[in-house]
Formats: sequence, structure tokens, C-alpha cells
Amino acid sequence: MATDQNELADHIRASLGEAVLATDIAYGQLTVTAVPEEIVRVVTFLRDDPKCLFFCFTSICGADYPGREKRFDVVYQFLSPRLNQRIRVKVQVDDATPVPSLMEVYPAANWYERETYDLYGVLFSGHGDLRRILTDYGFEGHPLRKDFPLTGFVEVRYDNEQGRVVYEPVRLQQELRNFDFLSPWEGTDYVLPGDEKAKQ
Repeated sequence: MATDQNELADHIRASLGEAVLATDIAYGQLTVTAVPEEIVRVVTFLRDDPKCLFFCFTSICGADYPGREKRFDVVYQFLSPRLNQRIRVKVQVDDATPVPSLMEVYPAANWYERETYDLYGVLFSGHGDLRRILTDYGFEGHPLRKDFPLTGFVEVRYDNEQGRVVYEPVRLQQELRNFDFLSPWEGTDYVLPGDEKAKQ
């Protein structure tokens, strides 16, 4: 059984060939970068191969790099109790190309894929129920994208007169970055009371 991470990386590269773009060991964990179209084959191998046995699926998350052509990393985390090791599998995709769903291999991927779609807008083909899970049904955009405004697009509040939840455009009470003279980010051009005693 392969327990050394370098040996495991060599075994995965040799077995999967062109489906694996790269392997890297960082912070004590092996990371496999896979071809997006081959992700189901890669994780099935990691689950079933006797030298791997990564049958515990723990999470999916996303990362946004707007400057790249394929701006999203979809990151999968697995655990092998037999090896007492974790492995990270990554694929890079754009916002229009779907990633094959892992629900046939790991049914627990259902809500994680929905969450990644909801927060980043990453599409998963073959999912069957790809809809929002954390934001409201009429929510605009994907809030963990780096180009999503910090204030959002709408405010949600309960209106007592109408007896229901209402959505309104965001109203900012003060302009962003319009700080007063006491701001810790922007200094003043004059001496505040008491500061005249400080050494210049």
C-alpha cells in the first residue's frame, strides 16, 4: 500500500496518464490537478484503486481568479482512512463550461455542487437538481465571485405595512471611502488637540 506522498503521486500520474495535469505536495497534502472532463474517472480511480482508497468525500469548494481565462478552481477534498491521508483534487474552469457532476460516484456531492454553483456560478453537468441552496430564489449574481459588489444589489427587509418581505435597491447612508478626519485609514492635514505636544 502506498503511504509516501511522492510514491502516491507517481502512482496516480502513471495510472491516469493525461487525465492528470500536475501533482504537487504543499502543506503536507498532495494536490492533483485534473482535466475537468476527466474528473469522474480521476475520483473513481482514487476511490477504488487498492493503493489509494480515498472513499471518504469531505467537501467541494471554489476559488475565483478573475485575471485568468479559466477563472475558477473547483477543489475537491478526500480522505483515505486506510492510508490515513488526505488528497486535494483541483480542476480549472471558466464560467460557461460545466464540470461533470460527481453524484454518481459520491452521492454526498449533491449539496456541495449546489453550493459551489450558488456562490460562484460554476455549472455541473449531470447533476439533475442544480439550483440555489444558500441564497434566495430571486438572488442576482454569485456572492463569492471577486467582482460581486460588497454591498450586494438589493436589500431585503420585512415591511409591516405590506405584511411581507420586500426587496429594494441598496441605499448607502454614506458614500464608500468618504471618511471623516478621525479615520484610521486617512490622516489629517492639521494638528489634532493634544498632538501639538508630540515630538515632530
